[in-house]
Amino acid sequence: MKPSIVLLILHAAAAAAAAQPPPAGEWPAYGRDRGGERFSPLDGINRGNVSRLGVAWEYSTGEAAVKMSQSVSFEATPLMVGGILYLSTPLGKVIALEPETGQERWVTDLKVSPISFGDFTSRGVSLWADPKARAGAPCAVRVIVATVDARLTELDATDGQRCTAFGEAGSVDLRRALRNAPFEMEEYAVTSPPAIIGGLIVVGSAVGDNNRLDAASGEVRAFDARTGTLHWTWDPVPQDSTDPGWPTWIGPTAHRTGAANAWSVIAADSARGLVFVPTGSASPDYFGGERKGQNLYANSIVALRAATGKVVWHFQTVHHDLWDYDNASPPALTTITKSGRRVPVVLQTGKTGMLYVLDRETGVPVYPVEERPVPGSTAPGEEAWPTQPFTSGIAPLSPHRMNVEEAWGPTPADQAACRDKLTSLRNEGIFTPPSLEGTLVMPSNIGGAHWGGLAVDPSRQLAIIPVNRIAAEVQLIPRDEYQRRRNETGYRLEGSQYTDMRGTPYVMRRRILFGPGGAPCSPPPFGTLVAIDLATGATKWDVTLGAIAPGAAAAWGSPNLGGPIVTAGGLVFIAATLDQKLRAYDVDTGQELWSATLPAGGKATPMTYHGADGKQYVVIAAGGDGGRFGKSDRVVAFALAP
Repeated sequence: MKPSIVLLILHAAAAAAAAQPPPAGEWPAYGRDRGGERFSPLDGINRGNVSRLGVAWEYSTGEAAVKMSQSVSFEATPLMVGGILYLSTPLGKVIALEPETGQERWVTDLKVSPISFGDFTSRGVSLWADPKARAGAPCAVRVIVATVDARLTELDATDGQRCTAFGEAGSVDLRRALRNAPFEMEEYAVTSPPAIIGGLIVVGSAVGDNNRLDAASGEVRAFDARTGTLHWTWDPVPQDSTDPGWPTWIGPTAHRTGAANAWSVIAADSARGLVFVPTGSASPDYFGGERKGQNLYANSIVALRAATGKVVWHFQTVHHDLWDYDNASPPALTTITKSGRRVPVVLQTGKTGMLYVLDRETGVPVYPVEERPVPGSTAPGEEAWPTQPFTSGIAPLSPHRMNVEEAWGPTPADQAACRDKLTSLRNEGIFTPPSLEGTLVMPSNIGGAHWGGLAVDPSRQLAIIPVNRIAAEVQLIPRDEYQRRRNETGYRLEGSQYTDMRGTPYVMRRRILFGPGGAPCSPPPFGTLVAIDLATGATKWDVTLGAIAPGAAAAWGSPNLGGPIVTAGGLVFIAATLDQKLRAYDVDTGQELWSATLPAGGKATPMTYHGADGKQYVVIAAGGDGGRFGKSDRVVAFALAP
């Protein structure tokens, strides 16, 4: 195809990507549509032929050979628009590939320094077609990437050259003009692709957890997609005393609190002119004595007017978070039929293992949510919020409690060791606050439902959600005691993470609860895939997901990180597991129909598209993370064998 024809197709396709729905054979946004359903109408690969799926091509980004001092995770979901595949890498490469072969069209290296980011990844890029530009003109279609080192950059989609009229020489430094400046570079990052709506780029941030009381602030900002000019800023910690959220932050330093940031993908509703922002916990995660109160708008789904950044409505999923229960997964916008009425909704899963279904225009729960009393805090200086919101119309997706008698292990010795660990912990079910003796946290800080999010089959009205079922321990250690014990004995417990929480009286210790053999102390399955009927709120099926290791018992399942997609072929595709496989499930029954081994764990969300050769492809970034998920830098594409 001639370059001029490619330019015209690309411009038309990218412009159409702003509308709903996108062209059937393309994947123009992280969740395919900008509302994040992750549903493809393609049915070339289906339940009848998925067993013939095989590797069509592989592509290496070249980053596996880079020596790093920490784990780096390749988690990009590629986009496919106008016959070109676009993706990003943790170290700052933006890559365009031929969708049918994986051959490079262009690579632009934005050169991210390999310093110690807390979550070292890039989950993909965004695309914008300038409606005022002539088709084929420079930067008529732009690839927009927010690198992990917080640079917002635009590139010409046809050749990867910088769009120099944007920001300063093609980039905007997102660390500038924050209310709380980052203490160090690695405290503030961006891991998710921005939302695009109405000619604006709406971008959140990832803020390092638990380091200090006044961590880097988590403002959400909108920039002009053509020039990079700041259009508006919204701070989830209210700074205006007339804001309804202002009095929910109590204490002389409460309004200096940082984080409460949106590190997940922001959903956009162009028809209503809204963006839906999933916010996380305020700083620091595990002690709120300096930020007493309910803490709006942390841990919330917030609908903002896209043109102005003004709050339209909000719904808080955790009050005064003390457990790192971020809204880590992207909101998903869909329409359901309930009691004979069509209702546009926002779906939000959380680390608590609950699925909230909210009216998209008002934020009112479509399925009942009730405030229930939860345990109080015993830590001096803390005031836990007395109630929390529980979904009473949709059952929890993962357990909310684990008793000592349920302590598990593959051998009697493992079981005994796990029981011993649990016996000394405060354990009153979900929302038991962190304590000086140590608290059992179930679900753990990785979830429950996690950042992988959900996929929707709109015709069947099903939400497909991967969840974890593993427990953690969290302990608050008085700072003086911690320092004394370190000085005397070098006090550190193996397998634990310690963070300073500067500005508070405590050091935080946290660990996932494993037995001596390396298996979780919580009973299997450790990971499942759940289908919720959105018309009734009932669980349609709940099946074990993956294996904790090759050869492990199938009933054990696997801890998982990564998202699903659904296709009109009746299939759910998901990787996400420790056994490093991509799988296909029957969307109606949850039966596993196919799997393939990957070069490393697919800690990413797959995507699918229709190539110019008439084939349907399924693509996954199989990068692992350098740890139990393995390590790779490969993109793997699957298609039906002849």
